Amino acid sequence: MELTPKQQALELINKSKHILIAPGRSDGDSIGSGLALYLVLSRLGRKVDLVVLDPLPDKFDFLPKLDELQHEFNGLRDFIISLDCVSAAADKLAYNFQDNKLNIVVTPKQGVFKPQDVSFAEGNFQYDVVVTMDAADLEQLGVIYINNPKLFQSVPIINIDHHASNDYYGAVNLVDLTATSTAEILVGLIEALGPSLIDADVATALLTGIINDTGSFQHSNTTPKSLTIAAQMVGFGARHQEIIQHLFKTKAFSTLKLWGRILTNVQHDPGSRLVWSTASLSDITETGSTGEQISGVIDELMTSIPEADIVVLLSERETRVISGSIRTKKGVDASDIAKVFGGGGHHGAAGFRLLDSSVEEAAATVVARVKEYQQKRLSSATVTLAEPEIGPPEPAFSDLAKSE
Repeated sequence: MELTPKQQALELINKSKHILIAPGRSDGDSIGSGLALYLVLSRLGRKVDLVVLDPLPDKFDFLPKLDELQHEFNGLRDFIISLDCVSAAADKLAYNFQDNKLNIVVTPKQGVFKPQDVSFAEGNFQYDVVVTMDAADLEQLGVIYINNPKLFQSVPIINIDHHASNDYYGAVNLVDLTATSTAEILVGLIEALGPSLIDADVATALLTGIINDTGSFQHSNTTPKSLTIAAQMVGFGARHQEIIQHLFKTKAFSTLKLWGRILTNVQHDPGSRLVWSTASLSDITETGSTGEQISGVIDELMTSIPEADIVVLLSERETRVISGSIRTKKGVDASDIAKVFGGGGHHGAAGFRLLDSSVEEAAATVVARVKEYQQKRLSSATVTLAEPEIGPPEPAFSDLAKSE
């Protein structure tokens, strides 16, 4: 009988001694999930490296064991020095350190060793398995993948994710598209690893992931299962109010200034029920902010403007590199819209990137395409309701994407 992905993941973890955890982004779900698994596996006696190369926003400082994250990575690969013993036989081997050099001393039993007898090679990686968190593809891991592609080709990967755009790149793919977060998926895996592994710290890390990706249960992706699991985490001692305070109620002054500019730039098209805003690179730098501080304002716009079915936020994080975020109300698929611009995500929240574009150029293009989508969607809905006997509805936006 074929094993389920969860059973396969358990089998890999149980036979592994050294595990690398690589979160896909620096958000509450990725970091919370990574920390929860790190705490559990460490408790089970595994050697675990949790590597996050991107800087973390200050709002995550409350998370347990955050200081144990590794912010540098060298791949941990053996370096092999080989000595050809055809012309000489080795008798003794010794080593010493001198002037920041490792000197390896080989005493011959007979014959003479020569420099050409020495060769070098890269050995195996020291990891038994890599666990990726909240990453739809390997490129989302960023620098750790870019600088160490052979690691991800050589070591089996457990891919834990909940995004519809996931590439199923792992040896094991624990991917659940119905889950609100990676943390929600991870709860079942941790429970299967053994009893009594979820304490207050693990529960706080997991609940952080769930609250982050459901917008504190305000997003349309919130399900009865996510609420049930959240209640379980609170029962285990998760510090719910601490999470809410740091994720949603604490804002740096620079964040408030940046949000002020974004709110000043808000525009509304009533006909297409679309709201959009922008943040240029100068908006970010002049307010002393970072790109990460934009996170959250789009959710506020979505929940605060009843006339909007779609909210789009375009921000310039790097010169002429635009990050687009989309939020939609129930009935409008944000991931379909994002696909047109090469992005992806979930039904209610998605994102994309545009290269070599200014904020103004991006806004003109994106707004026009989203209006086009809304006009077709609303027109199709009207025809379907009024005259159900007339032909098929207009093509969905995913079909439009294929024709681009």
